[in-house]
Amino acid sequence: MIVSFSAVVFLGVIVFLLVKKGGLNMGHAIVCVLFGFFLAGSSAAPSIRDGVQGAVQLIKEIDF
Repeated sequence: MIVSFSAVVFLGVIVFLLVKKGGLNMGHAIVCVLFGFFLAGSSAAPSIRDGVQGAVQLIKEIDF
């Protein structure tokens, strides 16, 4: 899915910036990645994916 790939890239950039500028150390970043990895394999993953896709659709429908 395009939304999933875009979200992965966006969140990856945020984690990178937090490691470089925000005081997040590599240990914390690894824990965040592992948490996301295991969360994706849990039973909550479809609900989270549907919520993110709903939010994206809502944002897409807003006229600026």
